[in-house]
Amino acid sequence: MTRALKIAGVVAASLIVIVIVILVTGFPSGYVASLVQDRIERDTGYRIAIKGTIGIDLWPSLGFALRHVTFDHPGKEATDAQLAVGEVRARLEFASLLSGTLKISELGIDRPTLRVPLLRERTGSGVSSRSDRSEETAGGNTEFPVDRVTVSNGTIVFFDPQTGWENRVDGVNASVTLGADRRINITGEARPGDRPLTFAMAATQPAGSLGRRNIPTELKLEILGARTRRLTARAEVRINGEMLLINGLSGSFDDGKFNGWASVDLSSKPLVKVDLDFQRLDLGAAASQPSAPRSGAQPWSDAPIDVSGLKYVDAQATISAAELNIGRARFAPAQVETAIDRGVLKASFSNLGAYDGRANGSLSIDVSPNDPSYALKADVSGVRALPLLSSLADFDNVDGRMRATADVRGTGVSARAIMSSLTGTASIDVRDGAIRNLNIARMIRALTSGTLSGWQERPDQATDMSQLSATATIAKGQATTNDLFLTGPLVRMSGAGTVDLGSKMLAFRVEPKLVMTTEGQGAPADPIGLGIPVVVQGTWSEPRIYPDVAGILDDPGAVYAKLREWGQGLFGRSASGSSDQSGPSIGETLDTLIRQGLGSGTDPAPDEPPAKDKPSQGPSHQNVPSRDKPPPLDEMMKQLFGR
Repeated sequence: MTRALKIAGVVAASLIVIVIVILVTGFPSGYVASLVQDRIERDTGYRIAIKGTIGIDLWPSLGFALRHVTFDHPGKEATDAQLAVGEVRARLEFASLLSGTLKISELGIDRPTLRVPLLRERTGSGVSSRSDRSEETAGGNTEFPVDRVTVSNGTIVFFDPQTGWENRVDGVNASVTLGADRRINITGEARPGDRPLTFAMAATQPAGSLGRRNIPTELKLEILGARTRRLTARAEVRINGEMLLINGLSGSFDDGKFNGWASVDLSSKPLVKVDLDFQRLDLGAAASQPSAPRSGAQPWSDAPIDVSGLKYVDAQATISAAELNIGRARFAPAQVETAIDRGVLKASFSNLGAYDGRANGSLSIDVSPNDPSYALKADVSGVRALPLLSSLADFDNVDGRMRATADVRGTGVSARAIMSSLTGTASIDVRDGAIRNLNIARMIRALTSGTLSGWQERPDQATDMSQLSATATIAKGQATTNDLFLTGPLVRMSGAGTVDLGSKMLAFRVEPKLVMTTEGQGAPADPIGLGIPVVVQGTWSEPRIYPDVAGILDDPGAVYAKLREWGQGLFGRSASGSSDQSGPSIGETLDTLIRQGLGSGTDPAPDEPPAKDKPSQGPSHQNVPSRDKPPPLDEMMKQLFGR
């Protein structure tokens, strides 16, 4: 700040000299400008070039205008900042000319473009090798020769000298006023990206040199958009050469108060150190906003994720919060240690309070290569699965106590690319809970009558479970598990399959079993299986679920025996549970149907006499099913399911 004020003061004073000399002596402006250029370069290290015209106003007030002005270093390097201004206008106080104090009442800077180089590596000597005068001796009590400075239609361009990458801040409009009480007020607006912001800063300049003196400073920042974010802060700022020290820092971010300290080393690539403690820190979308459509039904976004800014700043940060909110997820308490060095961000968290449980882990982002890479290690234990999964992923079908681990890595510039490249391992184990909105036992029974489309969700139904667990190996976005396991009072299920994380597709083959007693998995009787593996295939939001026909053809005899056992276990040895054994049992009916389905056609069973040897039926019995002939399929289904 002090260096900028010094440069601005020298430039303003030099511009006044140009006008005065032209008015008094009539010397050509070009000759006078060359003299001023030499003085500015000698005092600041910057060179001013006036490439346009010089205009002078005498009425209604004394003033001048310079067009197409540039400021840069002589023999500029790629790492030097550059400033080009469309027009500089100044209004002078006539009384100051008579007194010899040279005072500008207002200095207007229109259409400035400031190009700021961004460095990837820190250097010991800073951006420039030129030495500046000591901050202790510079300045003194010299009064700044401008009362008010306005900037309009400005642009700041951050660029990488090595790659040519650029990022712009457009629409910069600002007003700087300097009062007689040495108070500096800065207000303005800008548009970084697509989110406009407004800012206001007030500081009281101490008497004498700014070096090693505390400057009471206040800051207000408001970022507009779908959700407006507000930052207010107070601090004692000290300038020590190229080091900015911020002590006694306090304020609020949105509604969460904080306190701490910070420092910024600007000698070359910025090095930021921060230690902040928040009462509440809100990140991401507001909890009060309606949630987006469930993520399972939407493809991953191809929109670029820009993390390139991590290349151009080094940082060490400790952020703690009594309550940390990430979107709709709540963590309390929370502490995150973060470091950024040479384009690599490493963040670690330990004992993060998460829904009655704990979370530990680390996240790293490496933007030094062309495609950023991401790595996540996490271990959560004892958490309530429903609120955690619902708030983080809009997944509200699993409830219970959860233990989960993840060690995954991925690369890419979009969410789809990252998910499609994931590699690593993951596991989940949920105990003593429920599968919400799903009745798995009903789904198993429904599979005997046809293919299911989707998960058959019903908000009024659920499946109690004692355990749901799986481990997965992930390679190139394909998560493969061989130990999917579900057990509960009325159902058991095991299986294996693959989840395509990039396309949100799944392909599983599971073996469901029903436990026909409320004693659950501890009952002495073995659970009764469907006898046919079940395929779950398609998008993970709306898969197709159907019996695996190939399983029938592999071993028809065993399948037949299983189906008959299943029918007897579910419905008793007779369709209605009656003691009347005169009619065929459901198992016998299934026996005949399976035989017909496997190619036996209408051939009689081996112990059944040929049809021609059976006694004929009278006319009065034409519409009565024979005891030796199974009932029609629709009648059997009515017996099975009460339809």
